[in-house]
Amino acid sequence: MFTAASLQVREAAEGEAPSRIIEGYAILFNVLSAPLWADEDSEAREVIAVGAVTKELLDGFDIKMTMFHNRQLLLARSNKGAGTLTYEVDEKGVKFRFEAPNTIDGDKALELVRRGDIGGCSFAFTTRYYDDACVERSAKVVNGTTMITYTVKAVTGIYDFTITDNPAYPDTSVEAREFVAGLKAPETPEPPKDNTKMREQLREMRCAANSKLF
Repeated sequence: MFTAASLQVREAAEGEAPSRIIEGYAILFNVLSAPLWADEDSEAREVIAVGAVTKELLDGFDIKMTMFHNRQLLLARSNKGAGTLTYEVDEKGVKFRFEAPNTIDGDKALELVRRGDIGGCSFAFTTRYYDDACVERSAKVVNGTTMITYTVKAVTGIYDFTITDNPAYPDTSVEAREFVAGLKAPETPEPPKDNTKMREQLREMRCAANSKLF
């Protein structure tokens, strides 16, 4: 999910060393995502509803702060609410804050955010697309194209926040590209045994997408 929120390095007070604090919003409520897919017949987007993510939910997971959804580019971490990554939930969304580590990756992240080369955030999550209590699917036809919106009312898991220079979810990783390709492909009777959480989410979303609205 792409969040087009401002990402910034917190300014240091006068006389202090340059700040290494990076902060921004990883999740925005009631904001449409970039298209999950688009073709001549349909376009699908996603929106996270207020209340879909709570502080209590976040505190139950091990959340990594990364660059480009790459777990090897680790910048901070909150393991069940404790660690170097902090966050809060407000009416706008989920705001995070962390001090860039004194590592090659930390220095890189800090410089790219300061320069404005990286200004977007996204996050990896799961929900139950087949469950109306978690996701509401709506559609309308605009100029002959079916515009589909998935409104996520309840998130079941949060696994990372990320900063990225190309925050057009889900094109930010190889696995995410497989997600979209698989979403539009026919369901296979026996999915591979090494499915990740993303692929589990894919199957759920594909089932929801196959249901008829009209």
